[in-house]
Amino acid sequence: MKIVLLIRSWVMTKRPVFPVGSILVCLLLVSCATDLAERKRQAEASRRLGEAYLNEGNFTGALKELLTAEKLYEKDAFLQNDLGLAYFAKEEYELAISHFKKALALKHDYSEAANNLGAVYLRLEEWDTAIEHFKKALDNLIYATPQFALSNLGEAYRGKKDYELSIAFFKKAIKANAGFPPAHRGLGLTYMAMGDYWTAASSLEKAVQYAPRFADAYFDLGRAYASQYTNEKALPAFKKVVELAPDTPLADSAIAEIRKLQE
Repeated sequence: MKIVLLIRSWVMTKRPVFPVGSILVCLLLVSCATDLAERKRQAEASRRLGEAYLNEGNFTGALKELLTAEKLYEKDAFLQNDLGLAYFAKEEYELAISHFKKALALKHDYSEAANNLGAVYLRLEEWDTAIEHFKKALDNLIYATPQFALSNLGEAYRGKKDYELSIAFFKKAIKANAGFPPAHRGLGLTYMAMGDYWTAASSLEKAVQYAPRFADAYFDLGRAYASQYTNEKALPAFKKVVELAPDTPLADSAIAEIRKLQE
């Protein structure tokens, strides 16, 4: 009996003992991990709602949801890019730049964010900085939509009045995606800047062919026709602008052009 008791006592004393503090730490880590997962889930839901608002053009609603998501979990490159887009749409350029840079810090090969960052500098007419970011976007060989950055490079070089490079990049964008309307329009605008209105009209015709509701391209097409004194083509183009974008500054400009042609 004594032997049995001694053996049991020995077994009991050899069992591992876990300090209470270690157990509490483990429980805390599990709790934190669960809490983080839930915050990420909620943040993603708010981000997706914000993206839906962005697509609808409701930039204030988008910003509200995206800021809610950021409070829950900020280390999301896609969220930071979305915030940059919302601020860009509201013409808060410094804030847009800040969030696009955060997106790139979180995801170094995020070509869309690099292109968007370049687009802000393009709007600010900081051509060389814009070009730097567009080229960074293109460094990623698996960038799915290079036509965006290529077309933006065309815009930047036209801004620098380097028309040869502008044409070259617009043509590369069209090679990447033949049906990309902004590249056809941009190419047309570069030819217009060079005074080649016939070639400009040809490119702009393709822009409206691929995007029949592209009011800005119709306006540019009207100007290209008017510059060739082909009023019979210019008038319908300007009238199409008024039809597509009524009660807008662009429509007002088109009406002014129509009146000039009818004088």
